[in-house]
Amino acid sequence: MSSSAARHRPALKIPHLGDFHVPPRVVLITALAIPVGAAAALVAAGLLKLIALITNLCFHGRLGFGTAVPADTPHRWLLAVMPVVGGLVIGLMARYGSEKIRGHGMPEAIESILVGGSRVQPRVAVLKPTSAAVSIGTGGPFGAEGPIIMTGGAVGSLLAQFLKVTTDERKALLVAGSAAGMAATFNAPLASILLAVELLLFEWRPRSYLPVAVAAVTATLVRGPLLGTRPLFAGAHVPDHIGLPAYGLCVIAGIMAGLLALGATALVYFSEDLFAKLRVHWMWWPAIGGAIIGLGGLVEPRALGVGYDVIGALLTGHAGTGLIVGVLVVKTLIWGLSLGSGTSGGVLAPMFMVGGALGAAEALVFPHVSPGFWALVSLAGVLGGVMRSPLTGIVFCLELTHEINALIPMVITASAAYLLSVVLLKRSVLTEKLARRGMHLTREYSVDPLEVHLVRQLETPVGVTFAAARPAGEVTALLRAAHEAGDPEGLLAQRLYPVLDTDGELAGVVTRGALVHADPADATPLGELARPAVTAHPDETLRALANRMAEHEVTRLLVITREPRPRLEGIVSLRHLLTARRIDLHEEHHAERVLTLRTRRQPAPATS
Repeated sequence: MSSSAARHRPALKIPHLGDFHVPPRVVLITALAIPVGAAAALVAAGLLKLIALITNLCFHGRLGFGTAVPADTPHRWLLAVMPVVGGLVIGLMARYGSEKIRGHGMPEAIESILVGGSRVQPRVAVLKPTSAAVSIGTGGPFGAEGPIIMTGGAVGSLLAQFLKVTTDERKALLVAGSAAGMAATFNAPLASILLAVELLLFEWRPRSYLPVAVAAVTATLVRGPLLGTRPLFAGAHVPDHIGLPAYGLCVIAGIMAGLLALGATALVYFSEDLFAKLRVHWMWWPAIGGAIIGLGGLVEPRALGVGYDVIGALLTGHAGTGLIVGVLVVKTLIWGLSLGSGTSGGVLAPMFMVGGALGAAEALVFPHVSPGFWALVSLAGVLGGVMRSPLTGIVFCLELTHEINALIPMVITASAAYLLSVVLLKRSVLTEKLARRGMHLTREYSVDPLEVHLVRQLETPVGVTFAAARPAGEVTALLRAAHEAGDPEGLLAQRLYPVLDTDGELAGVVTRGALVHADPADATPLGELARPAVTAHPDETLRALANRMAEHEVTRLLVITREPRPRLEGIVSLRHLLTARRIDLHEEHHAERVLTLRTRRQPAPATS
C-alpha cells in the first residue's frame, strides 16, 4: 500500500471507549453525598464547640462555648497539669473504647481505605472526635482536622454500610465525608477536594470526584450560618506588585520550609520510637506526652491548643520576636514529641502555626513586602513539605486568607519545599505511619499503559485451529509427533487452540497442556472436551483484558471481531500485557537525542 493510500485510509472508530467510565450509579452516590456533607459539617461545628467547652472548663472554670485559649488562664499551674489529665483520659478511651482513636487521624483514614474496605466502626465515629476534643481542649498542641477527617469519613462510611454498595462506592462516600469535615472546619472547599485527591482517593475518576465535590460544597454552605463565611486568617495584605528579589527569596524560604518539614517528620517518629521502648503499657503514653506538653506550656503558654489566634497574629505581622521564637521552637518540640505518644490530634493546624512562625522569623531579615507576607508563603511551604501535597497547601493558604496576590510566591515556596522533601525523605509524616504497619502506599499517579494500548496493536494471529469433531487422541498424537520432530510446523508455539464447529463458528478452546497429556487412544470429539472461550475484541484496551483475565482466572484470550458473525482474529496473553509495560518502561528510562544540529562540512584545503 502506498503512503498516500495509507494517509487516506478511514480511521478505525472505537465508539465504546471514552475519556471516563461513568456508570449510572454515579448519580445515586453523588446524591447521597449531600446528606453526608451536611452531617459532616454539623459534626465539625460540634467538634469545634466541644473543644471550646472543654478549654473553658479546664483552664477558666466556666461553662461556655465561647472562644478560649489556655494561655489566658488565671492559674498558670493548670498549663502543666491539664495536658496530663487529658492524656490519661485519652489513654483510657483508647484502651477500653477503641485503639483506632490513637494518632492524628489521616493515616487511620488512609488505612481504612487501603485495607479496611472503607469500613469505619460506629464507636470510632463517636470516640475519635471526643478524644480529639479532650486532647486539644486540655492544651494539646494539635489541630482538629485529622480527627474530623476520620470522623467525617466515618459518617460517609456508616451511611454506605447500611446500603448495598460496592467497596469503591463506599470509599467515595467515606472520602466525601472526610472532605466535607475539612471544608466545614476551615471554610476551604477547594483545598479539601484537592486533599481528597492527593491523599485519600488514590484515583481521579468521576465516580469519586463528584461525590467529594458535592459533599465539600454542601458542608461549606451548611457551615455558613453556624461558623461564618469570612476567611479564617485575613489581614496579610499582600500588594499587587512584588519585587523580583522577593521571588528569589521565596526559593530560600521554600528550602527552609522543606528542612523544617524534614525535622518535624523525623521528630515525630523519633518520639514514637522512644515511646515504643518504654516498659509501660501504651495506655499511659498520652499522659507522658501530656507532661511534655505541660512543660512546654510553662515556657510558652501560647504554644498550647489549636492556636488560631497565634496564627492570625503571625499572618498579620502582629507577633513579637519572643512569640515567634517561642512558637517555632516550643510548638515544634511539644507537637512532635507528644504526637509520638499516640494521643489524638491533627497535623495541619500545628503546621500552620509553625510555618507562620518560620516565615515571621524570616521577615526579621528578609526585605519587607507586607505585614504577613513571609509568614504566609512559609506556611504554604511547610504544608508542601510536611504533607507532600503542594497543590493542597497552596490552595489551603489561598482559601484561609483570600490573598490571591501571594499565589506565585506560594507556588515557588511550596514547590521548593516539596522538591527538598521528596528528594531527601522517602515518606511523609502521614505515610510513614502506614509503612510502620507493614503497608506501602505510592503517591505517583499516572496513566496506566494498559489503558493506552488496544488489543489490535499487540495481538498474535491464530496459527492453529482444530475441528470440533476431531478425536482428542488424534490431536494428542499429532502434538507429540511434532514435539519429537522439533515442531517444524509451529504447532507447539501456540498454547491455546480454538475449536471450530462444522460452520466454522467458535465452539470453545482447549489448551496445549491438556492435549499433550491426554490418552492418544481417546476418541472423544474435541468439541466435548473444549471449555467455553473467554474472548476479547480488537478495539478493547489491554486494561479491560487484564481485568477479564483476573475475573475468569485465565492467562490467554481469543480475539474475535464485533461483526454479526464474529471472525476469529488472534490471541492475546499475559505476555502482551508485559509488552505494554515494557514500552512504558522504555519511555521512562531510555534517553535519546531526537534532534541534532548539522554543521556544514568545510571543504578540504587544496593541495599543490
